[in-house]
Amino acid sequence: MRIITGIARGTKLRTLDGLDTRPTTEMCKEGVFSAIQFELHDRIVLDLFGGCGQLALEALSRGAERAVIVDSSRAACEIIKENAVKTKLMKQCRVVTSDWKEYLRGVKGKEKFGLVFLDPPYAEGILDEVLLKIKNSDILAPGAIIVCESDKDGIPTPIDGWNFKLYRYGKSHITMIRLPEEE
Repeated sequence: MRIITGIARGTKLRTLDGLDTRPTTEMCKEGVFSAIQFELHDRIVLDLFGGCGQLALEALSRGAERAVIVDSSRAACEIIKENAVKTKLMKQCRVVTSDWKEYLRGVKGKEKFGLVFLDPPYAEGILDEVLLKIKNSDILAPGAIIVCESDKDGIPTPIDGWNFKLYRYGKSHITMIRLPEEE
């Protein structure tokens, strides 16, 4: 696994050993970033289920302003920090060891994110719950983009006023959600 392009292009990333994490495939990541490549500049990124940090680090490499990467696993957060240092993007990162619910409760209304990555464990089937909490937490900038990864059974339910578009990469389904520029 590596950073595809940008200032950290080609940097190999470390992943957590074992089956607790499922890194986004290269094909899937390329598809996501092809769809949003011209909309990354100066966005503040939230990666709520960080894993190894690859999605947020790819966004930073391509011009996002800064990123908050959250994961409930201390071991995963150590890998994220290691990868951020390796890519020379650590100054633009804040790595938070926290459960997603706790993080959203604590950040409510304090920060506005323009790009959010949601890639929870498929088996948990929680994307609808996460999206509802995000919608009610006042953390999204106008025109924010939310990228959700799931299997076919976990595709999120559309929310009124948000534009949902579905992409499929093998067994992974990407739901790209775009918020209006102004509410």
